[in-house]
Amino acid sequence: MERSTASDMASEKANPSYHSTGAVQMRIKSANSHHDRLSQSKSMILSDNVKVAEPVNRHRRNHSQHNLTFADIISTQDHTVVEKEGYLLKAKIADGGKKLRKNWSTSWIVLTARKMEFYKESKQPALANLKPGYKPECVDLCGARIEWTPEKSSRKNVFQITTLSGNEFLLQSDIDFLILDWFHAIKNAIDRLSKEQSCTSRNLEFKLRRSSSIELLNSLDAESKEPKPEHRKSLIFRLNYSASDTNDRNRVKSRLKKFISRRPSLKTLQEKGLIKDQIFGSHLHLVCEHENSTVPKFVRLCIEAVERRGLDVDGIYRVSGNLATIQKLRFVVNQEEKLNLDDSQWEDIHVVTGALKMFFRELPEPLFPYCFFEQFVEAIKISDNAIRIKSIKNLIKKLPKPNYETMKILFEHLKKIAAKESVNLMSTQSLGIVFGPTLLRPEKETGNMAVHMLYQNQIVELMLSEYSKIFGSEED
Repeated sequence: MERSTASDMASEKANPSYHSTGAVQMRIKSANSHHDRLSQSKSMILSDNVKVAEPVNRHRRNHSQHNLTFADIISTQDHTVVEKEGYLLKAKIADGGKKLRKNWSTSWIVLTARKMEFYKESKQPALANLKPGYKPECVDLCGARIEWTPEKSSRKNVFQITTLSGNEFLLQSDIDFLILDWFHAIKNAIDRLSKEQSCTSRNLEFKLRRSSSIELLNSLDAESKEPKPEHRKSLIFRLNYSASDTNDRNRVKSRLKKFISRRPSLKTLQEKGLIKDQIFGSHLHLVCEHENSTVPKFVRLCIEAVERRGLDVDGIYRVSGNLATIQKLRFVVNQEEKLNLDDSQWEDIHVVTGALKMFFRELPEPLFPYCFFEQFVEAIKISDNAIRIKSIKNLIKKLPKPNYETMKILFEHLKKIAAKESVNLMSTQSLGIVFGPTLLRPEKETGNMAVHMLYQNQIVELMLSEYSKIFGSEED
């Protein structure tokens, strides 16, 4: 201790700036010392006009411990980048497929590239996350779906996020441009994740669909000669590249070659009925061609079931059924299994109505084709009611036959629903809100989405209230 004091005094005399306020004091032992180390002593406050030379540390560990800022600590804990954050109204309506009571609350929402986090009232979620035991509610956007759901609430500007695990969230804001901005930001994140996941599997799928499967095997053999770390994880199975298992690898490849060479083509499997055409997600005209009809059989079955058991049900088509059961019904329909909607497992009529809405929502092209969207919007803007009805009627006559026939039977059914408004509380206006965005939408979403939604609802409402004139004979 005495030696250090003496050394300090000597340094003080040799260097008058030694006493500068806040300067970093350094004591470096002689290079001939037995222990060539660097020690540092920092004052509590650094002066702005004093430039301190940064010492050269010999150990990375020391460097990381002494040079981290508070921002660095946060960044090391969470490598995700916040894309958007702000306040919205949130309601969780399902947890793992189980329906929950809708309860709106204000949440501070943080959107990153892969997930969303809901905080109660914190304006600094990164700091709140550091609190011991505090965990925000997190939504994984990978594989999630986002859609406008005006039928889920009497509030305006409501959209829903459904995760792969069966969780459902409603988000809402009265500010049109704000909620549209959030919708597009979340949709872009979901689409980006979907593209990242499918980029590798898509290449393999295209290869497997080729008529010559030997080309795929030859490419696999070529890649295996010089294995790279990123290619070792095969989409079919995992091979460990080592000298000890070379024989096993060759044996597996030989068996795989024999299997693929004997593998029937996709067309053969479809002809034998082993791979069936999907009902959900297929174009309307393809479904009708497959069934040799003008109206999909599933649509007719759902309408008949609802008219037998659901005309008097409160909130029919507005109340959602259990998502897991709806997905089960969808699977049964896609597998072309014998469907009996009066079976006990479809006892909840809201499951049937939910599946019917899902069928129309998942059509690659909506019931009102994309090329007719602007024409229907212009027609509904006409102020004269008689001319407006005539314009809508002329447009509907131009639709393809499957679209026209399906539309006619659907609107005839919805007219029966509206006729029971005193019991089921579903007016033509309510049905327009539910079915407008489902049946009629633009091919590309634009900034005037809220305006389009208003016209979509009005078109459906007019077609229901003037059904006899629009779908009637020429004399009408």
